[in-house]
Amino acid sequence: MARKMLIDGELEKTNEVEDHFDFDLFVIGAGSGGVRASRFSAQNGAKVGICELPFHPVSSEVIGGVGGTCVIRGCVPKKILVYGACFGPELEDARNYGWELNERIDFNWKKLLHKKTEEIARLNGIYKRLLANAGVKLFEGEGRVVGPNEVEVIQLDGTKINYSAKHILIATGSRAQRPAIPGQELAITSDEALSLEELPKRAIVLGGGYIAVEFASIWRGMGATVDLCFRKELPLRGFDDEMRAAVARNLEGRGINLHPRTTLTELVKTEDGIKVRTDHGEEIVADVVLFATGRVPNTKRLNLEAVGVELDKTGAVKVDGYSRTNIPSIWAIGDVTNRMNLTPVALMEGTCFAKTVFGGQPTEPDYSHIPCAVFCIPPLSVVGLSEEQAIEQANGDILVFTSTFNPMKNTISGRQEKTVMKLVVDAETDKVIGASMCGPDAPEIMQGIAIALKCGATKAQFDSTVGIHPSAAEEFVTMRSVTRRVTAGKPKTNL
Repeated sequence: MARKMLIDGELEKTNEVEDHFDFDLFVIGAGSGGVRASRFSAQNGAKVGICELPFHPVSSEVIGGVGGTCVIRGCVPKKILVYGACFGPELEDARNYGWELNERIDFNWKKLLHKKTEEIARLNGIYKRLLANAGVKLFEGEGRVVGPNEVEVIQLDGTKINYSAKHILIATGSRAQRPAIPGQELAITSDEALSLEELPKRAIVLGGGYIAVEFASIWRGMGATVDLCFRKELPLRGFDDEMRAAVARNLEGRGINLHPRTTLTELVKTEDGIKVRTDHGEEIVADVVLFATGRVPNTKRLNLEAVGVELDKTGAVKVDGYSRTNIPSIWAIGDVTNRMNLTPVALMEGTCFAKTVFGGQPTEPDYSHIPCAVFCIPPLSVVGLSEEQAIEQANGDILVFTSTFNPMKNTISGRQEKTVMKLVVDAETDKVIGASMCGPDAPEIMQGIAIALKCGATKAQFDSTVGIHPSAAEEFVTMRSVTRRVTAGKPKTNL
């Protein structure tokens, strides 16, 4: 649909071919990454269009919403539910602090659900205003690529409109997947879990990643009986093994039933609920079964392969260091590329894209020292290398410093739950190359530690920093004694 038009009195020329495009940039997907890329590109003078599916708390192939997974059915509503789930145990802890509470404390799930939905609707509106204020044209509908410089938007009434663009950016994120288990239609994903009409009294969670342990913590904190089934010996594969063990202890300590080295083989509807069978022959009945078994890139309906864009075996868009696909005019950022699937990473990639394409500053995203958090109760947060990764990657010895202690708050409340902290140090350079914490406020503390690692801080600099007393955070600057020295190349764990 490219057509010749006068621009500033002359025909625009691109590689000696006279072309005009409706947009300098058209973005498919208005989640965190897509909104960031479109706003920053517009601020650099680009004419930008963006399309997104209509808003709904639970996504499908034809509904979504500006703000994307994180804002509408991910990080934000999840964190709201985590806050809600923390109050129950904290009210119990308050008794030893002198608060006289009635024996029965009621929890109104529908009230929290309503407040959560109000908040994500508010944020959806804010994201729309951010786009409008940046001069980005928003189209509501389903977008697909029909050529190297052409997109098709299927509007809500079914009509199709094509737009040409000098650059196309794919930012469609990912979607929860369901394992092929008989009766899998009886289970829910994280989308539905955030919008359940009734709070389950009994819940089974299949999976050992972020989403699995977070929802197990949420439902348990709200009083449900929770069974967590996962394939490995410990949950949270890929994290530091010592921290994984700490999380497992805390989950059990809070009353969650752990089923390691276990998967589900069948789900059956019964009068009493949903009966699941495990590969060990065990049968468990629950009101809700959550599949938290990973996510897949949202590329199925984008028509990418038809226009020659290369995908990997998971369906993720293949890109180079600058987020460019094998088609020079088509780019991709965020979870749809399956690089590092975190909202702040998508924001970084969107910023780098805008600098590279419209800001005259070619910029590759830097994936080193990216902190992250698992919002189980209490949370886990890490930055840099785990002990296992450090051993595998390092050329020399690794020094490991650890601290395990009872948080001050627990000394009065009586809660038996240890905080665990760790620093991983390169013995030769003294640089801190990894930090981990499992305990209250871990994400808030780890954000500051991440800056130190990004700046190349040494253990000596940690040690010379004065702590804030009394706080848990001060342990990071008072771990003077080496817990263990490990030689590089030790066999990797299989936990």
